Order: sequence, then C-alpha cells, then structure tokens
Amino acid sequence: MSFRVASSPHGHIQRKTSNVMLAVALACLPGIATQVWYFGFGVLIQLVLAISAAMLAEAICIRQRERNALLTLKDNSALLTGLLLGLSLPPLAPWWIAIIGSVFAIVLVKQVYGGLGQNLFNPAMAGYVVLLVSFPLSMTLWLPPLQLVEYQLTFTDTIMLIFTGYSETGYSLAQLRVDLDGFTMATPLDTVKTALTNQQTYSEILTGKVFSDGYGIAWLPVNLAYLVGGLWLVQQKIISWRIPTAFLVTLFTLSFITHIISPDGSASAMLHVFSGASMFGAFFILTDPVSASTTAKGKIIFGILAAVLVYLIRNWGGYPDAVAFAVLLANMCVPLIDYYTKPRTYGHVSG
Repeated sequence: MSFRVASSPHGHIQRKTSNVMLAVALACLPGIATQVWYFGFGVLIQLVLAISAAMLAEAICIRQRERNALLTLKDNSALLTGLLLGLSLPPLAPWWIAIIGSVFAIVLVKQVYGGLGQNLFNPAMAGYVVLLVSFPLSMTLWLPPLQLVEYQLTFTDTIMLIFTGYSETGYSLAQLRVDLDGFTMATPLDTVKTALTNQQTYSEILTGKVFSDGYGIAWLPVNLAYLVGGLWLVQQKIISWRIPTAFLVTLFTLSFITHIISPDGSASAMLHVFSGASMFGAFFILTDPVSASTTAKGKIIFGILAAVLVYLIRNWGGYPDAVAFAVLLANMCVPLIDYYTKPRTYGHVSG
C-alpha cells in the first residue's frame, strides 16, 4: 500500500497555489453576477481596474528583484487580491480609487514583507481600509440597487461616472442617490446605524425603501450568492469550514441575543448575517491561508474573534459594515493564536 503525503507542513490540500487561487476566484462568480445584476456594470469596471493595477504592480516589484515576473503572476495571487478588492469597492467609485488600493495592497502589504506567504495582513482588506480612511466620501457613496434608482444608467453613463464623476446627461453620483422624496439612500447597514442613532425604532427603519421583508434589497441575494460559492470551496476542501462557521455562528448569536433584549433598538440577527460583506468576508476574506490562523483550534478562535469585532464595530464604531477592520485586527492576533493552539508533537506528553 502506498501513501501520498503533502510537503511540509503536511497540509491536506495537495494543489498548486495557482489552482487554489483560481478556484477561489471562480467561486466568486455567483456573487459577481449577482452584484452586476443589482448594481450595474460598474462592478465589472472596478474589477478590471483593480486586477490590472494589482498584476502590474506585482510584475514591477518582481522585475525589481530581477526575478521572472510572468512566472510569479501565474500563481494568480495578484489576480485574486485585485478581484477581492474590486468586489469590495463601490461600483461607481472614481477610477483612481481601485488603482491606489491595488498598488498599496500589492507593494506595501505583500511585496515589502517578502511576497506571497510572508504578509501579516490580508492585502485586499489592508488596501480597502487605507482607501476608506483616506477617501471616506468616495468609499461610502454606494448607489442603491438599480431598481431603486430613478434614472437608469447605461454602460456609457457608468463609464463616465467612474472616469469623470458625471453621467452622460450631467447627473452626479450624489444626485443619483437621492430618491423622489429628496432623501439620500444608503446601504441597509448604514441606514440602520444612522436611524437608530436618531432614535428611530428598528420596525420603523424596516419600512424604508432599501428594505424588503426585513432584508436589504439586493444584499440578501448577493450574500446568498457568496454563500453558494463559499460552500463549494468548503466542499472541495479548498478552505476549512471552521473559520466561516465560527464567524457566522458567533455573529448570529451576538446579534440574536441583542435583538431579543432590545428588539426596537438593534438590528435582527438575519440582517447582520445577510447584509454587507458578511458572507463574502466569512468565506473569501477571513479564510486567506497566509494571514489567517493555521491550526484547527486557532481557526475557530480566529473566526470568533473576527465576528465579535464586526459586531462591536457595527454597533458602536464609526463604520457600518466593519468586516475589513475586523479582519485586520484579527490578523494581528494570529501569531499569538497559533502559538497557544499549536498541536502537540506526536509522541510528546505534557509534563
């Protein structure tokens, strides 16, 4: 009988890095298609900008080290970083947003630390947070789902908004976010956070135009699409079930308890789980093999920690979604988590 053992550290995934990265990118396709359906062609344009900038930045860094850039690009890690960042950006963000974020993610978060496998932080989320802190206005101008926008955007309108700030007929993004009654529409999580601060009850908030049956319009199907892709990754054993399960169960439990205690003063557990980047973060961001915990117990602790941070920031922090900040803070704790959860060496006993 012959056995096939993976190389150190004896991982169970015996796939090439390029195949793993490509599989994760393919698993994003249901989410990408759903985002395009609800938010328009701007999603695809941001993806093209972010991926192109990420791959170009990677190639330049590798050439500076006098290595084969084409060979390095074939590992698909830069492609995936650009993809994940592009999906996190508002579809109509200015063109330079995606480029700055991608260059920062690749050069300062990945390559400065030595390249793939050496980075402490998730590159895509680090790039996203830098953009959010540096350009908060551009990064929070999410257009409502297309079905709620009075003026229907064409592909030309989308291109012009991204590259000039105005549609073909002269509308700005700020004007397009205003409904017929003169109210500016925001994302569901942002709407809930702002309204609760203004002493509105949760039941009153759900009567807003961006909600339907207790969920944010468009955000429920988007999260379901990423859930489908994420479950496929788990089924293929490309990612571990531990991190997404620990994250989602903890986020649901915390928000469920709070909602039971104060039903009019807090969002429901289902809204938390199926809004914003919850599913995207659980399956595609937190499971990054480099910046996440690598031990079995550590993965569970890492997922729980990220969920607690998301919950705290969403309820008492300054940002309504919080996944990116939670990921980076959890990344900082990974060395400590792995140190205290590393499995005992075979044959050793505690003494």
